[in-house]
Amino acid sequence: MSEVATHTPTRPRQTRPGRPHPVATRTPDSHSFATRPYDLVKEFVVALAVVALLTAALAAVFSSPDERSITMSGWAQAAPADVVATATSELAGTSVSATYGAPYNTASEGQKVLGIPLQKWGGVRIPVDSAALVLDPLTRAAADAPTKAALAAWRSAPAGTRTAWATAYGDALAKAPDGNPAAVASGSYGPVPVLAQSFLAVARSGGLEGQLAASGNFYGGDQTRTILLLSDGAYLEDTARAQQLGGDQWGMMNETGNYPGQPWMWLYTFWYQVAPFSTSDNADAQVWGLMMVLTLGLMFLPLIPGLRDVPRLVPVHRLIWRDWYREHPPVRRDRPAPKTGDEPGR
Repeated sequence: MSEVATHTPTRPRQTRPGRPHPVATRTPDSHSFATRPYDLVKEFVVALAVVALLTAALAAVFSSPDERSITMSGWAQAAPADVVATATSELAGTSVSATYGAPYNTASEGQKVLGIPLQKWGGVRIPVDSAALVLDPLTRAAADAPTKAALAAWRSAPAGTRTAWATAYGDALAKAPDGNPAAVASGSYGPVPVLAQSFLAVARSGGLEGQLAASGNFYGGDQTRTILLLSDGAYLEDTARAQQLGGDQWGMMNETGNYPGQPWMWLYTFWYQVAPFSTSDNADAQVWGLMMVLTLGLMFLPLIPGLRDVPRLVPVHRLIWRDWYREHPPVRRDRPAPKTGDEPGR
């Protein structure tokens, strides 16, 4: 009996309507693509040369100034009369820092916002005695006999007498030609002329560098008193104005080594040039308050009605991303979305 081979027909594989059979894909060989010669070294050398030339040209035109830092000895060498006048005003208590108020002293209420004395409320956090800016360096320095006698006479005199001496000498300096101490008229100035001249000598020798920065701290480096003394004179402001950096000037400097410098402060300093801030005695506090309001507005912009709709009302982003919006046109809301059964291939 012969055997008969039987074969059960295989059921054909069914696919879902509208979907093609899967096709096997193969990664093409890299040699299948067109090629062309390319010199990477040549491109690198050309790019390096172009960037170097552009850097040199832009640096020559827009480079930051490399100004040396102002030092006490440099101040004394460049403007000795200003040093003497500044030392006298510190002893008299008439300098800017002596009459500033908090956080250095209680001489005034300071800046206000809507009548609120914010500066006074802050309190005296960094107490500074203006006379000590002159007397402390002289005491620490190896003073000569006349300076020691002048210091003793100053400390033994009543407070009213000290103020009268320094004020009279300051007025006499203001009347002298070019503020020259040698041309001051005779008067009752007590030990003030000797103290001021000794202070000038210490500054010229470089003895003030680091003297005021100590401020009783173990590590030192506190430049508060140094900057206060320097800013009480006219030399610092004159130097700043020569660089167009005065308070009523628009200049701004990004000095070498102090990245990013002051350019980031342009929005802050802008308001000082605009009324009413430009004519207000409380401009510092008012500008600070305005910047706080603008900062809060930026923080809560997504929650402020009207402002949060600006991007939609002024679609600048569509101009920037015009290629994307051209390829992806927005769907009209008045046209209903297709139903699931009406989708292509279903």
